[in-house]
Amino acid sequence: MVDRSLISDQASIPDQAAETATRLVTEAGITANADLVARILETGLGLGTDAPTRLDLKIASAALTEMRAAFRLFAPYQGVPKVTIFGSARTRPDTLLYRAAADTATTLSRRGWMVVTGAGPGIMQAAAEGAGRERSLGVSIRLPFEESPSAATVESGNHVAMKYFFTRKLMLVKESRGFVFVPGGFGTLDEMFEVLTLQQTGKAEPAPIVLLDSPDGTFWAGLRRFAREAMIPAGVISADDFDRVLVTDSVPAAADEITGFWRNYDSLRWVGRRLVLRLRAEPTPAEVDDLNDRFGHLLTKGRIVRSAPLAQEAGDNDRVDLPRLLMTYDPRQVGSLHRLIRAVNTLPSSPGGPATSE
Repeated sequence: MVDRSLISDQASIPDQAAETATRLVTEAGITANADLVARILETGLGLGTDAPTRLDLKIASAALTEMRAAFRLFAPYQGVPKVTIFGSARTRPDTLLYRAAADTATTLSRRGWMVVTGAGPGIMQAAAEGAGRERSLGVSIRLPFEESPSAATVESGNHVAMKYFFTRKLMLVKESRGFVFVPGGFGTLDEMFEVLTLQQTGKAEPAPIVLLDSPDGTFWAGLRRFAREAMIPAGVISADDFDRVLVTDSVPAAADEITGFWRNYDSLRWVGRRLVLRLRAEPTPAEVDDLNDRFGHLLTKGRIVRSAPLAQEAGDNDRVDLPRLLMTYDPRQVGSLHRLIRAVNTLPSSPGGPATSE
C-alpha cells in the first residue's frame, strides 16, 4: 500500500493521474519504498501535463534510464568501500603519473577497496588496471571524439555508459568513501571542485580527498598556493577549507589517507539539530573532555557526550551496535567536520592504538 502522505504535492497533476500511479505500483507488486516509486511515476505524468519540449522530455527520460542502469551496476557491491580515482584521459602509459594512479589503485584494492573510474583511457585506465577486473567499476561518458571505454573496465563487465556528464558525476561520487585526483584538465578540475563544494556545504558526508602528483610535481602545489594567496585573502573560502585535502606525491601516503579516515569514524546522522557520530571504538571520558576543549566552539550549545542510539536511529536499526558521540553541532560549521573526525581517528582508544594527527 502506498502512503499518500509521503508523496509530494503536485497540484498540476489530476487526481486520476495520481490514482493511476498508485494503482500501477500496487499492480506491479512493489512494496519496498512504494511511496517513492509512485512519486517518480507522478512526476513523469506531471511532465506530460506541463507540455514541455521534446528535448526536455528526452533529457529527463535519458537521465532516469542512466541512473537506473548505474544503480543496478553498483547494487551488488553496496557493502564494499569504494574510492574514485580521477585524472586526465590524455596521460600516457609511460609516465610517472600513470604509474602512480595504477599503484594507488593496486594498494587500495589489496586493502579491500573497489576502485571507481570514468572508464576512459589515461589515468582512468591506469586505475582500472591497477585495481584489476574484479575490483574496478567504470562509468564512462559517450563522446563523439574520444576513444572507447578502457578495455580493463569493459572486459570486466563492471561498466555503464552515460550520455550526460551530470548523471555520470553523480555515480562517480555517490557511492565512494574517498577520492583521489591526479593532474588533469577541465574535466578533472570540474570534478575536483564539485567534490570540494559538496564537502564544504555539507551536501555530502565528509570523506578523504587526495591530490596526487608525480614526484616533485607542481600541479597541485600551484592550486594550493592559489587557494592560500588568492581565495582565502579574498574571503571566498574559509581559511581551513583546503585543510581537508592531502596534497602528496607518495602512493603509500595517498592510500593511508583514504583508509585512515575510516580508522575509527564510521558514519554520521543528523537527528533534528543534533549530530550523531558513529565510531568503531568508544572514547574514554577523558578523551571526550579533550574533544570538548578542542571543538566545543563548533557547537551551538551543550557539550559533546557519549550516547546510546537515539530513538530515530533505533527505529531504523541504523548502526545501533556502534558507540556514538552526540552533540548540537553548528550547521554553519559543517565544513569543519573533517577536523573533528580526524581528531576522533587519532584518539588512543581508536582501533590500532594511537595515531599521528595530520
